[in-house]
Order: sequence, then C-alpha cells, then structure tokens
Amino acid sequence: MVELEFQQKTKTLIDSLKSICANYGLGNDGNEFKIITQTFLYKFLNDKFAFEAKKIDPSLAKADKWEEALAALSEDDLEMLQLQMGADTARLKPTHFINYLFNQQNAPDFAKLFDDTLMDIAISNNDVFAVKTDGGAKVVLFDRLSQYIADESRRDAFCRAIINKLGEFSFERIFTQKFDFYATLFEYLIKDYNSNSGGKYAEYYTPHAVARIMAAILVPEEQQGKIKNVSVYDPSAGSGTLLMNVAHAIGENRCSIYTQDISQKSSNLLRLNLILNNLVHSIPNVIQGNTLLHPYHKDGSELKRFDYIVSNPPFKMDFSDYRNELDTKINKERFFAGIPKVKAKATDKMEIYQLFLQHIIISLKPGGKAAVVVPTGFITAQTGIDKGIREHLVKHRMLAGVVSMPSNIFATTGTNVSILFIDASNKGEVVLIDASNLGEKIKDGKNQKTVLTPEEEQRIIDVFNGQRQEEDFSVVVGYEQIEDKNYSLSAGQYFDVKIEYVDITPEQFSAKMKGFSDNLESLFNKSRELEAEIKKQLAGLKYE
Repeated sequence: MVELEFQQKTKTLIDSLKSICANYGLGNDGNEFKIITQTFLYKFLNDKFAFEAKKIDPSLAKADKWEEALAALSEDDLEMLQLQMGADTARLKPTHFINYLFNQQNAPDFAKLFDDTLMDIAISNNDVFAVKTDGGAKVVLFDRLSQYIADESRRDAFCRAIINKLGEFSFERIFTQKFDFYATLFEYLIKDYNSNSGGKYAEYYTPHAVARIMAAILVPEEQQGKIKNVSVYDPSAGSGTLLMNVAHAIGENRCSIYTQDISQKSSNLLRLNLILNNLVHSIPNVIQGNTLLHPYHKDGSELKRFDYIVSNPPFKMDFSDYRNELDTKINKERFFAGIPKVKAKATDKMEIYQLFLQHIIISLKPGGKAAVVVPTGFITAQTGIDKGIREHLVKHRMLAGVVSMPSNIFATTGTNVSILFIDASNKGEVVLIDASNLGEKIKDGKNQKTVLTPEEEQRIIDVFNGQRQEEDFSVVVGYEQIEDKNYSLSAGQYFDVKIEYVDITPEQFSAKMKGFSDNLESLFNKSRELEAEIKKQLAGLKYE
C-alpha cells in the first residue's frame, strides 16, 4: 500500500514538473528532459541525505525542523556526520537543501541562487558523481537550469515554481524499496525522452521481458547471492536497463558496472539509473564516447576483460566516416571476422552490430558470460562476417545458446531479434529456443508490439537453464551438430521432421491412388483447354 502510494506521488511530481516546463514554453523542447531529470535528481539526493542523516543521528529525526537542527551543527560535527554516510549519498551543505531555497524564493535573482546551488552541489560531488568522456573531460551532475528559459524576466518565477513542487512531499520513505520499484519509476521518468528519434545513434528502450530473460539466464536463481566481486560491462549501454537487471540478479553490492555509450543524453540517464539503484560506486566507470573508435576500458594497452557483458547494440548505422580508421593492424584481433564494407547507396544500412559483437567476444574473460541482442538474420547467414563470428564461437567452444524472440518485441523496430548467449566455459551442449510464436500482440501508440506473459518468460528461462528439449520449441545440440548444419543457430533447423504413418487396407489405398489419378487427369484436361484457348486468341490477333 505504501509502495503504491509513493509510486503515485512520485509520478504526480514528475507530471507536475512537465506541466511547469509546458507553462514556460519548454514542452517537447530539446532541453525539457534535462530539467525534468536533473530536478528529480536534486530532489532524490536531497531526501537521500535527510534519510541517511536521520538514521545516523536520531536527534535530527526527532527535531521539528531537521534542516534547522542540522544547520546548527558545528563544521566538525557536520563533517563527522557526512563521513559516516555511505559513498552513494551526496555531500550537501545546509544551504543546499530544498527547504533553504524554499525560504529564499522571494530574494532578488532567485534563479541565480537556484542555479548556483545546483552547480555547487555538482562541484562538491564531482569525484563520485561526474561522468567522464573518452577524452577525459567530466560531465557534472547539473546544468544551470534557468538558462533554458529564453525570457530572462521569467526565470525567477520558473525556479520558484520548481522549488514549490519539490517541497510538497519527501522521498524518505521510499529508500527501503526494492529494485522493481525504482525500475518502474525510472521508466516513467524517462518514457518521453528515450524513444527512437530516428537520428544517428538513436536510443532504443530495451523491453523489460528481454532484460529479465537475459539476466535470469546469465545469473540463474541458484547462483544469486553467491557471486561476488565481478565486473559487468555494456559497450552500448543506453540508459542501462540491461545492466540494472543483471546487477540486481548478482547483487548491487557484489558487482561493479562498466559502460561506454556515444550519447551524452544516454550517459546522463544511466548515471541517474545507477544513483536510483545503489550503484553510485560505478559512476566513475561510466564513459561517454565512441566504443568502437576509442574503447576506454583497458588494462594497459589491452582491452579490459569482464565477467559479464550485456548489450543491445544498434543494428544498422552509418559509420563510413571512420570505417577505415577501424581497419588497421591494431584492430585485427578485435575485429577477427572482418569490418563491414561501406554500402555505396545505403551507408545507413551498414551492419554496425557485427563490430559490437566482435568487441564483446574479445572483451570477455576466460569463463565469462555474455548476452547480446542481435537481428535474427545473424543466426542463419550463410556467408560473410555473421557466419565468421558464429564459426569463431563454435571453434572456441564458447556458446551457451540462442533464444529467437517473437516479432515486434521492440515496438520501435520491426526487425526480428534473437538473444545470443555466450559462455566461454561451456564446452558441452548448446540450447536453441524458438520463442517466435509466443506473446500477445498489442497496440503501443502508432506501433504494434508483442508482449510476453510472465509464464512465457519463465518458460523460456526454465527451458534454457534446464537444457530441456520441447517439441517445436527447443533443442539441445552439440558443437559437431552445429558444424554439420553450416553453423546455423536457428532452432527450427534442428527440429525433427514428422512423418505421419497411417495403416490402410489395399482397397483404401487403391481408392486414394484413383483419386490422385483423377485429379491429375482433370488438371491436364484444364491445361489443354487453356492452351487451345490461348492459341485461338493469338490466331485472332494475327489476322487483325
């Protein structure tokens, strides 16, 4: 009950912030998402600080106005309080609190005070909360939000409207909630800002069904809570849906997240997702940059290798402007199966996923595991880079299996997708699942998408992890069988061909054969009649 109540209050707050943006001319503006996400983050960090401070010092919890009680602490006492807080709590001063700004809102130049406060919080917490670029620059927590209001005379009123909304209720009672609660909130917060914009490096929101299946197969239930000190990597992280699910299955305090993504917007959303999910310790590993051209995570001169890798890479994209920079001696091992050629008339159709997939395979530790979303055409292509990658996986005995998903599992793309599971320790059998007939078709705005039921999700997970064979659904095959099938990873190509045998009498057999014979004779007669008719018509045309 408390969970639903706070979920609704939080959604109402998000809607209110969007309404304020609309009232000040920023509805659907390119900067709206920065205002919404950063304001939400300011609120979250403020209330998290309050929650932790009251837990450490019960006298603050008992005070009528905890902000005033905290402001009355000496500098030494405040520093001692902050030292006892976890690393995932931002270091705040009394002048940073929402209540302080609320009481100052009638001061002249309130917008400047509001912006200065956010920037001071960002600078004070730069070491922990800043995202780095692959060039080494730091992307701080906050921007000067009032700058997005073109009319300077309206900036004070805009910032007052925000601070009044932020003070209406406290998040403090939600910090005991679990992963699913924050996943729902995060999805609601970014739902208008993480859709396919159709541009370069457009972000796709990975469906939760795909994320849950990947996490549950990479980290089976019996291993959860037993794995520790592992690294989880996504070279095309987006807003982090896949990473959050895997980190939750392992345990947020048992793993470190490493990411890279070319989109600054995605990197900012990912940072917010890490903060919401108790993964602040991984923010220094969040890199904004081009993974293919400038892979950031390294051990010396070599690529860093990881225990777990998840990815939903872009499938097709124009990378012709730096394609030749990738085709160098230094990248021969990394792109072992080759680099897609530039398509003369359709550069936007270049198969960039092939590069991400090869990068992932080379970035795995010995014994590491990966799950990657690929276009279903990858699993059967008979030539080229796709086949070369599959041959590599089979030759090095590092396949776990494939799950072919229903069409339109992504509402934003009609491409059929499969999940490729890689396991560098699996020298035994491989599971191939055809789940293409599962799910229910529903409308999602202008698009149609397929939604799996929880029971269907669980069936896929149980069959894969149990290495079960089910008729017309799954097969378990050896590497030699895959070689014999020209390295195809499509379950359907391994299903038994069913021949139905029926006992009939000689009389019944004769009757069936006569039926076939009569049918053939009828077809021949029709054919001859049609031929005669055509000749007649041609003759008529000749004499005309």
